[in-house]
Amino acid sequence: MTTPPPTLEDVARVAGVSRATVSRVVNGVRNVDPRLRETVERAIADTGYVPNQAARTLVNRRTATVALVVSEPDRHIGQEEFGGGVFGDPFFGRVLDGALAELRPHGRYPLLMVVDSDDERAKLVGKLRQENVGGVLMISLHGTDPLPRMLTGAGVPTALFARPARPAPVCWVDVAHQDGARIAADRLLARGCRQVATIAGPADTAAGQDRLTGFRDAMARRGHAYVAVAEANFTQLGGEQAMERLLAEEPGLDGLFVANDLMAYGALAVLREHGRRVPDDVAVIGFDDSPAALTCKPALTTIRQPVEDMGAAMVRMVLDRMADPGLRAVSQVFDPVLVVRESG
Repeated sequence: MTTPPPTLEDVARVAGVSRATVSRVVNGVRNVDPRLRETVERAIADTGYVPNQAARTLVNRRTATVALVVSEPDRHIGQEEFGGGVFGDPFFGRVLDGALAELRPHGRYPLLMVVDSDDERAKLVGKLRQENVGGVLMISLHGTDPLPRMLTGAGVPTALFARPARPAPVCWVDVAHQDGARIAADRLLARGCRQVATIAGPADTAAGQDRLTGFRDAMARRGHAYVAVAEANFTQLGGEQAMERLLAEEPGLDGLFVANDLMAYGALAVLREHGRRVPDDVAVIGFDDSPAALTCKPALTTIRQPVEDMGAAMVRMVLDRMADPGLRAVSQVFDPVLVVRESG
C-alpha cells in the first residue's frame, strides 16, 4: 500500500506549531520569527515534505496585491459631503500607517479602492480579480454593509477594521469600545462633573452603539439615571450641531463625552461660541486619539485606541489567509487607554 506524502499538517505536528506558521515559512513570508522558521525547516526535512511548486507559483501570482477597500454609504464621489466620510477623519491616516508598516517588509503596497454605492459593491469582486488582488483590508462606514459577506462568499481573504454589525465569517480587529466609554465616564465623575451628557455616534454602527451603551452603563452604576444624548455622524459638523442641541436641552451641563475626536473638535468650537470655558465650565473627553485631538483648543483628553497596531494586525490576518485559505476567521480586540490633556 502506497504511503501518502507528508502534508502541512504533518509538518505542523512535528514542529509543534500551527498550520498557518508552516504555510508562511513554505511560502516565504518574511516576518516569521527566526527560531520558529528554523524549527519548521527542521520538521520539513524530518518529514520529507515537498511543497507543490506549481500550486505555490499559482498562489503567489494570484495574491501579489492587497487592496485597502473603503466602503462608504451610498452617494456620489465629488459631492460636498464626501469630505465628511472616512477621508475627512485624520483617524484614517493612522489605520493606513499601521497597514503600510506591516506590508512593506513583504514588498507589498496596498491598492486603494473606494466603493460608495450598491452597484459598485456588486462589481467589486470582479474588479479585485482584474487587479490581481488576493486579499482585502476593509473599512466600512455603515453597519448594514453587505460587502463583508460578499467578499467572504467569493473566497477573498478579508479583514475588517471594526466588528461587523451583522455576523459574518470574516476576520476583524476592534477596540473594547464599552470599556473605553466607561473610562471616560469615570474620568468625568472623578473631576466632579454632575450634569453629564454625551454626543453619540450613529446608531447603525457597532462603535456608536457600544460607546453609548458603555457610557450609559457606567453612569447608571454611579447613580446617574439619566444622561442627555445627541446623536451625530462622526463628523466635525455633526459634533457642532449635536452640541447646539445639548446646550438647548441641558444648559447647565458640566461634563461631556464625545464618541470621536472629530465630533469633539466641533463641540469645543460651539462651547467657545457660547462662552463656556473648557474644562472649568465643561470638561470634555473624546475617543480615538486621532490627530484632531492635538489641534483642538484646548488639547483634547481622549480615549486612545492603538489604531496603528490594529491596522498591522489586519494585514497579518489577510496575509496568513492568502498563504493558507483554509484558516478560520479570527478576531482581535485591543484595550483602550485614557490620554489626559487639557480639556478634561
